[in-house]
Amino acid sequence: MAAAALSRIRAGRPVAITVVESEQIGTVGVGEATIPPFLDFNRLLEIDERELLSAVQGSFKLGIQFVNWGKLGDSYIHPFGNYGYQMEGVSFHHVWHRYRQAGDRRPIQVFNMETMAAHFGRFARTDDYKRDDLPPINYAYHLDAGRYARFLRSYAEQRGVVRREGKVLDVALDPGNGFVRSVTMDNGDVLHGDLFIDCSGFRGLLIEQALKTGYEDWSHYLPCDRAVALPCVREDGSGPLPYTRATAHSAGWQWQVPLQHRNGNGHVYCSSFMSDDEALDILVRNMAGKPGADPNFLRFVTGRRKKFWNRNVVALGLAAGFMEPLESTSIHLINTGINKLIALLSLDGISQAQEDAFNRLTGKEYARIRDFLILHYNATSRDDSPFWNHCRTMSVPDSLTEKTTLFRQNGQIFREDDELFTETSWAAVMMGQGITMGGHNAMADSLKEPSTRQELDAIEQSIRFVVQHMPAHGDYLRQYCPAQAI
Repeated sequence: MAAAALSRIRAGRPVAITVVESEQIGTVGVGEATIPPFLDFNRLLEIDERELLSAVQGSFKLGIQFVNWGKLGDSYIHPFGNYGYQMEGVSFHHVWHRYRQAGDRRPIQVFNMETMAAHFGRFARTDDYKRDDLPPINYAYHLDAGRYARFLRSYAEQRGVVRREGKVLDVALDPGNGFVRSVTMDNGDVLHGDLFIDCSGFRGLLIEQALKTGYEDWSHYLPCDRAVALPCVREDGSGPLPYTRATAHSAGWQWQVPLQHRNGNGHVYCSSFMSDDEALDILVRNMAGKPGADPNFLRFVTGRRKKFWNRNVVALGLAAGFMEPLESTSIHLINTGINKLIALLSLDGISQAQEDAFNRLTGKEYARIRDFLILHYNATSRDDSPFWNHCRTMSVPDSLTEKTTLFRQNGQIFREDDELFTETSWAAVMMGQGITMGGHNAMADSLKEPSTRQELDAIEQSIRFVVQHMPAHGDYLRQYCPAQAI
């Protein structure tokens, strides 16, 4: 992703970009679910959506279904689009709550296009119906991460990026300023550079092993520290669902990511409460088919580097930090890291101001996402296992406590520092896991009748109309972007 995006700066400039990677070093390879900003990344590269999805066995994603999180048997969807829309400056969930208190029994989910389409297994794009009076459809992709990497490798090489196969054996630092001066390959070649992007995963070959940047451990908030990933071919005859599913188990949760040709599956768990064998057994018993590969066990410590940009090294992906893929933010953080790097990049050298801005903005982004993930674990009434007792009673950051307290009082949600997750995102998870609004914004009561109620009715009717005319997700994929032969 970094090489493909940065290849655009080569146009008319004497800039050399080299990718060092080794086929002998495996990848985590489980990042198969994305969120809507990922579409902008590919549009920036002028990648055709149909071509991409066909090449990566991709499917569409309208949101994430959470099962057994608030309590056993519960289920809700965190959708990509908003609930309704603001009315005279009042957020929709406040308007909905006003009518809820007055006796309107419609759940808030009927006012969200993505939730209703996901519920019925249907999909279409906004461009398919091209009517301004109908609500838009917000979506992302499920994709085969390995195929996407190969797709971007071809893209980057066509634009002058040079790929070097091999491992890095040594890193040389400048004795004057501590910058990375060069890396030595396993064949003896020495590669010099002005800027190095560390995509070496958990080991942090440059950012940590060479520059000793340090790591901020968040495992006291997010205690899961293991995962096992295992693909399978769907054997129940069903088509791919247009959403990711996250099912909570006794000491963690299981993901299901439906691609066109298979499901991606995995079980994230806490080793203090569950063994590897038990985690694998739970995963295999709850998949939609037989395993299609050997299980891939992963170990991690949730947290972030103390600096994401240190001297002339910028860390991306797992080299920068790790937060479990509960809300599909791993690829997103790579995306936004690249965006900030491009925005700050200068071909005239590296300044302290660039480094400081990158670190400050990225640090805020990580912290807000961290709080949102903690919410899923802490906002639960489950007491059926020691793990959930721990999560329900653990201390959480003050920033999260404030968020939930305000919502309980009157449904207020403040979106801070241009954070990723919207009011609808926070409301969906909090209400989905049992945090109820004690009241609503007083301004909601000032909205006039009967026009406000008629507006609510129109929103629901428009969504129902569009969803009724959508094809099944599997049918849409076969018509729009059928997968290339494997």
